Amino acid sequence: MIAQTLSLDAVLNTIKTNNPQLKMYDADIQSMDAAAKGAKSWMAPQINTGLFMTPYNVKMWKADEMNPGMGAYMVGFTQMIPNASRQKAESNYMNAMSSVEAENKNYTINQLNALAKTNYYQWIVLDKKIKIANDNLLLMEYMIKSMEIRYQYNMDKLSTYYKAKSKYNELQSRVVMLQNEIAQKRIMLNTLMARDKKRLLEIDSNYILKEFDLLQSDTTALSQNRSDLKAIEKTMELNQLKIATEKSKLLPEFGVKYDHMFAFGDRPQQFSLMGMVTIPMPWSTKMNKSNINSIQMKNESLEWQKQMILNEATGMIAGMQTELENLKKQYDIADKSIIPALKRNYDTAILAWQNNTGELFVVLDAWEALNMAQMDKLDKLQAILSTQVEIEKQLETK
Repeated sequence: MIAQTLSLDAVLNTIKTNNPQLKMYDADIQSMDAAAKGAKSWMAPQINTGLFMTPYNVKMWKADEMNPGMGAYMVGFTQMIPNASRQKAESNYMNAMSSVEAENKNYTINQLNALAKTNYYQWIVLDKKIKIANDNLLLMEYMIKSMEIRYQYNMDKLSTYYKAKSKYNELQSRVVMLQNEIAQKRIMLNTLMARDKKRLLEIDSNYILKEFDLLQSDTTALSQNRSDLKAIEKTMELNQLKIATEKSKLLPEFGVKYDHMFAFGDRPQQFSLMGMVTIPMPWSTKMNKSNINSIQMKNESLEWQKQMILNEATGMIAGMQTELENLKKQYDIADKSIIPALKRNYDTAILAWQNNTGELFVVLDAWEALNMAQMDKLDKLQAILSTQVEIEKQLETK
């Protein structure tokens, strides 16, 4: 099977579409929206039936010369009519419930995106390390073959030859280790995309080193961009709607009760029609008032939680921006100064060795210093990309 090459954007879009955790949020949101459709329903009516004011003596039920009959068979109907303000408050509350879950979903998307980008960028750097390692393996093969020829003419020492072989084997081991790390990144990305974990996958090696706008990290911008802060704000709004529903329970509700009596004997049929009203009294509203106070204090706690997150986020972003600038400076120094100097040192050492004016151990030392500098430069690149991902995660930008 040919490995599919996916860009970072393609990976992120697939995660958004297929990840089971996000589908779980979708199902929860749909469940809440479905429940909200019944917010304005009425209570079920009550039907009652039975004997009404009927004597135990059955003989008295029937009419005679002295008695027109006593008792009746009654059928009754009772319906409570909900307060319109209460229905509206409960409808507003239930319709707003899914808004919090929607922001929680966006927060999870941001976390999954950060995890995917981290693994994607690590894979890019691992590919670069493998390329350098393979190039160095070719160099070592050339040196080892040259030493085998030169040793026959007593032009090189056996100890240096074995040192070169050891370095060659270390490089082979490093390549195997790097390939294993890439396999782990492939499994992680396939897992995030909810695909077969062993499915072949290749990545686009392109990447962008970004510059971040300091204005994006102020508290106002963060409040507008970050889903966790929006979720807190939505929760506070939801709590205000919950307070409205609790207050609506302090309003009276009305009802109607109709009873029809089928009288026994010669008595006329009768009915009763009554209106009912629930009157909230101090002893019946204690729980509602306590709930209102509790929700108000909860909102105060959420406001402080929001301020805490903003304070931590702005501090982290400021620190990471400083770190990013320093890492980029170190990367540029390594790329433009350290590695070119070590490359010239290596070229000089191997040229001297080839011309029999230098020792091989000097070449190996020069090569090892160059190889370490190249790997260190890639570690710096990895740190830059990781810091970049973390800043994007804090700013919640794609």
